[in-house]
Amino acid sequence: MAIKSTIFKANLQIADIDHGYYADHALTLARHPSETDERMMVRLAALAIQAHQLNDLCNGDATLAFGAGLSDPDDPDASLTDFTGRKRVWIEVGQPEDKPLTKACSKADSVIVYCFNHAAEIWWKGIETKLSRLDKLQVWRIPTDASQALAQLAERSMQLQATVQEGAITLSSTQGSVHVEPVRWK
Repeated sequence: MAIKSTIFKANLQIADIDHGYYADHALTLARHPSETDERMMVRLAALAIQAHQLNDLCNGDATLAFGAGLSDPDDPDASLTDFTGRKRVWIEVGQPEDKPLTKACSKADSVIVYCFNHAAEIWWKGIETKLSRLDKLQVWRIPTDASQALAQLAERSMQLQATVQEGAITLSSTQGSVHVEPVRWK
């Protein structure tokens, strides 16, 4: 019998000062048995950083949601889908291979990767030239200490506040506060 995903609920209040986006999101995250709290919380932070695109690209007429994640490699970790079913933003977390990213770029208007942990630099050095021709792709690095600190905020039921200002995000809960300054690699 296969181990089932663990369900996490998050009430996320976003104040994106950089883009003038202020909204509350009730989210459900299914954490695959092989996914860590660190990766799950990076997915949540990535969604919060990109949430402003809901208004910027679709005037609020779209769905911002988590995908199947590790359960389905052809599904994004998070995405913004407009009312026609078109993927406007495809978000991946971790160190994906070049072929799935190329495929994602053919399916979505933009693809954003948020890599994290100590292996990110090694992954980037090995894949950078393969990804250089993908115009729709952005690659961001979440510092290791920040991604590990995000894991400490994980709870089955979360009340989170995300403040995005000057390109950085601060995620806060009753467990504490974590400041993340993503670095753009591509």
